[in-house]
Amino acid sequence: MPLDPQARTVLDQMAALGVPAMNTLAPEVARANVEAAPRPEGPEVHRVEDRTFPGPAGDVPVRVYTPEGSGPFPVLVWFHGGGWVIGSPSMSDATMRIIANEVGCVAVSVDYRLAPESKFPAAADDCYAATKWVADSAAALNVNGGKIAVGGDSAGGNLAAVVSLMARDKGGPPLSLQVLVYPVIEPDYSRPSYRENAEGYLLSKEMMVWFWDLYLRNEADASNPYAAPIKAADLKGVAPALVITAEFDPLRDEGEAYGQRLADAGVPTVCSRYDGMIHGFFGMVEAIDRSRVAIKEASDALKRAFAG
Repeated sequence: MPLDPQARTVLDQMAALGVPAMNTLAPEVARANVEAAPRPEGPEVHRVEDRTFPGPAGDVPVRVYTPEGSGPFPVLVWFHGGGWVIGSPSMSDATMRIIANEVGCVAVSVDYRLAPESKFPAAADDCYAATKWVADSAAALNVNGGKIAVGGDSAGGNLAAVVSLMARDKGGPPLSLQVLVYPVIEPDYSRPSYRENAEGYLLSKEMMVWFWDLYLRNEADASNPYAAPIKAADLKGVAPALVITAEFDPLRDEGEAYGQRLADAGVPTVCSRYDGMIHGFFGMVEAIDRSRVAIKEASDALKRAFAG
């Protein structure tokens, strides 16, 4: 279908600002531009707390959203997008607030280490450590350690898929669901969605090449399943999955290919393409109506997973 009119408005507004493409900037400048950008405001949540936990290479900051109620709550561990190079929990603040309230779960948003200062596997190691910390600290966080989900968008979707693999390979913690929102799956630019959406739709092929080049240490990392989860020889036994993709997104086809791989391995998987949408729409709750629809789909999937 054609590009959604609200998505077109977002693209036109961004073009009018004249902000240089991230891949033309130094990483620290790209980060500053993203952090300075206006963000949608989410609803009030009973409690929002910034704290840290001891990670593999020092303390890792997390933002913890706790809804109304007495608990113990189910919990979603969330990894923000930004190509492993930019971003912070602030990028996902509105969506975390909505999901915490709609699902009635605690949401833990992880401020993992960024590349190129900390290349692969730093981000993946921090995100797995955060998931383990949530399970180990269940009583202190007032969460149910048997009802943990992971999720993320874009590079965060990659990290959620990787944490699901790690949880299987390393003996836990058990996960109820992985929510993969237009996930980065592998550095393969030959798929049709890369050709169709190489530029002009917020995320470009050149940006993805830049992100991967800054994240990976060497060529061999591109075949490591903890960097490119579709490279895993076997996906049996990972958490059930919801995979959300966008029609006008270079990452569309790899996300859907990963969803098919999961289903072929016997993993309960729902793959949901949002026609007319662009990369990033999931977090555009004030600009694109379909953002709310996608967040509701994710919230409903989490509620079903936690009820099981």
